Amino acid sequence: MASRDMKKCEEIRKDFVLQTGNKFIYCRKCDLASQESIRQFASRFNSEESRLDILLNNAGVMRCPRSLTSEGIEMQIGVNHFGHFLLTHLLLDKLKKTAPSRIINVSSVAHLRGEIDFNDLNSEKHYDPAKAYEQSKLANVLFTRELAKRLEGTGVTVNALHPGIVDTNIARHMDFVNSWFASLFLKPLAWPFIRTPERGAQTTLYAALDPSLANVTGKYFSNCAESHVAPQALDDDAARKLFITSLRWTRLH
Repeated sequence: MASRDMKKCEEIRKDFVLQTGNKFIYCRKCDLASQESIRQFASRFNSEESRLDILLNNAGVMRCPRSLTSEGIEMQIGVNHFGHFLLTHLLLDKLKKTAPSRIINVSSVAHLRGEIDFNDLNSEKHYDPAKAYEQSKLANVLFTRELAKRLEGTGVTVNALHPGIVDTNIARHMDFVNSWFASLFLKPLAWPFIRTPERGAQTTLYAALDPSLANVTGKYFSNCAESHVAPQALDDDAARKLFITSLRWTRLH
């Protein structure tokens, strides 16, 4: 389990061991807001492990005040896209060696409103927390489509998905959601549509494990079924440009 918080990771690891009886579960430090941390994690993983069957890119930052990664990249696109982009590439050789294997990128329905602003990708001219989040989630889908093309014939598939509205602390930066008004009036109305973490994981598990998807790649799923994407998520030129930009920003070029 890759995590930036070793204390929390260890607590979860112990719980997993007790539930499953499998003691071969390990915590490894990996902060997606630091490319150096990602490189250290990947180097250790590649030296310790002989195979990688499923890579689940699930880290997420949502609508936070403007802040920067260690490399000076806006936090939401830095973690949600560039962090996963770098991690995936550093583990690609292991995924290919283990093929058939799968890469799962957790995106969001928010990508439908997303736009990639190549003139201000780092939100330096203007920062809107919602737009920055939507841009990062669209980047997940564009990355998925472009990587799927580049991995054709390798036995490695890559798909994206929307997990639904899940009851986690991802909305902790949204003051309105955490206000007394929302607690009294909005949350009771929205509760039937909010998923527990277990239910919210079902589409992820479907994309990662379902035998019918063995040869399916470059797709987007929601509610355990293939779903439509935004028109801007079908822009092959934007996907290619973002991929090349990402190689440069992660020093993989």
